[in-house]
Amino acid sequence: MSKDEAQHIIIIGAGFGGLYAAKNLVKGGSRFNITIIDVRNFHLFQPLLYQVATAQLSPEDIAYPIRAIFGRHKNVTILKERVSSVDLSNKFVTVADGRLRYDKLIISVGVVPDYFGNDSWREYAPPLKNLEDALNIRKKILTVFEKAESAMLHRSDESPLNFVIIGGGPTGIELAGALAELSIHTLKNEFRRIAPERSKIYLLEAGKNILPGFPDKLIHAAEKSLEKLGITIKTNSRVTDIGANGVEITSNGSSEFIASKVVLWAAGVKTNFSNSVLAADDNVEFDRKGRVLINKDLTVANFKDAYVIGDFGSLPDAKGKPLPGTAPVAMQQGIFVARHIMGKTSARFRYFNKGSLAVIGRNAAVADFGSLQISGFFAWVLWAFVHIGYLIGHRNKFIIMVKWALNYFTRKPSARIILHVFHN
Repeated sequence: MSKDEAQHIIIIGAGFGGLYAAKNLVKGGSRFNITIIDVRNFHLFQPLLYQVATAQLSPEDIAYPIRAIFGRHKNVTILKERVSSVDLSNKFVTVADGRLRYDKLIISVGVVPDYFGNDSWREYAPPLKNLEDALNIRKKILTVFEKAESAMLHRSDESPLNFVIIGGGPTGIELAGALAELSIHTLKNEFRRIAPERSKIYLLEAGKNILPGFPDKLIHAAEKSLEKLGITIKTNSRVTDIGANGVEITSNGSSEFIASKVVLWAAGVKTNFSNSVLAADDNVEFDRKGRVLINKDLTVANFKDAYVIGDFGSLPDAKGKPLPGTAPVAMQQGIFVARHIMGKTSARFRYFNKGSLAVIGRNAAVADFGSLQISGFFAWVLWAFVHIGYLIGHRNKFIIMVKWALNYFTRKPSARIILHVFHN
């Protein structure tokens, strides 16, 4: 089949969904010309972002160039572009340099932090959604320790070494646990005037318990592990304001102020692909969170050549609840769409839930596999193997295994560099 006769498939987004769709579509050979469009030139392994933010890993350990992934596939084109509009009726995508027509379209875009109408909070409580966020948080955390050491040379009104993490889901507890280990073990004995291990870490959750959706048994195990690290868990605690010097909350009916120079946002998210990007006359329907309502075969209603996968799509599970915005869902949807385009699968996507994992720290994690629920060391080992397995690139897998092994035995990760960008 000639290049002109091949179907043109455009994939918007090189996250887990888009990547797995492309990796399976290339198996179709010359039948397809594939164009991947993303604002970045790398695939990011988001589940380990918190380890970059807490100086356990370097950015290049969890990012892999998209061009390197598909370098030997001549029918794959990579465009580092931002999509400004999508016209489903006329089947074209618009980027800065013009329009691209497609035969099949796969939209696989992620989510951004949702501050629930309080966008001004972002200045004081950065999120953790991309590499830039992780490096910003790493700099913020390490700088606070450095400033605290300097402040001890003279009287100062600086805030105490308090850290506040807002959101008690998996990201929140992973951040809290890693930050505690950084303070207790990594930085111990490295300062002369302060004791990093005496830092106070607060984990705030608006709901009645952390890890919503996990079984009570695992919630209690996670709470025990966090408390063992000295982390203060405050549930039923709603944030009312965030400023340069700390956080105001309402906790169990009473107001409280927690002084802190480092506040991290791990709460809500919203879609990253504004519905204004889709042509208004396409009459695409969205749910209340801005996700596209999609058919059981992951296509957009009335548009059999346009698929939406990952966080931007809204599809209910067997119980009528929207599928979670997690990497395993996006991966399975990417594989399904590729097989659906190639005519190798049924017209109904079924998500196979392989379980939920969350790590608290060294030798501590929780794993929910439905009838099987485990916590502690074995859950931690399982978490490590699962994440190594999902990483892209043999080099990344090897390097992270080596770094984790060294960090495990020495507790001294080497990614503790504070970078300042100077302009001439």
